[in-house]
Amino acid sequence: MAISPDEAAHRAASDRELVAWVDEHDQLLGALPRAELRERGLIGRCTFILLFNTAGQLCVHRRTLSKALYPGYWDVAAGGMVTAGEGYADSAARELAEELGIEGVQLRFHERFYFDQPDNHLWCAVYSAVSDAPLRLQPEEVMEARFVSLEQAETESQTKPYCPDSLAALQRYKASLK
Repeated sequence: MAISPDEAAHRAASDRELVAWVDEHDQLLGALPRAELRERGLIGRCTFILLFNTAGQLCVHRRTLSKALYPGYWDVAAGGMVTAGEGYADSAARELAEELGIEGVQLRFHERFYFDQPDNHLWCAVYSAVSDAPLRLQPEEVMEARFVSLEQAETESQTKPYCPDSLAALQRYKASLK
């Protein structure tokens, strides 16, 4: 499957976007273009929003092939990098609206945690929201989406490619409910 011109243009703009650059203690150091932060292996801030419907099912979506990290992977959370001058909560609301078209819902904060892999260093904030509003997918970032049980998402993650950072956010969410 080829990357559309719209996806390529969106990716280029995304790579130039200024995002929050932080240290290992989540102290703000400044702002850098997203691609530079990634290429230099520096730490950024990110949000994860677990979207549930009123039946308790979780929205999972498949990322487009143009994504810099985890292209074509399934994702259990909407979300993304916190931009320069933006707080975690504002980023979460923006990302949920951009990716899935869900706006005006209450975002419940669960916790922050540090995620560290060789190609992905993030301070993460985990949120959840509930909505039965129709999804409006951002075609440059989301190929498809559906609601499944938590058990189904976890089972699928054993055999299909799922984003490891959002799976970590899901585990943190589940632990926060105990």
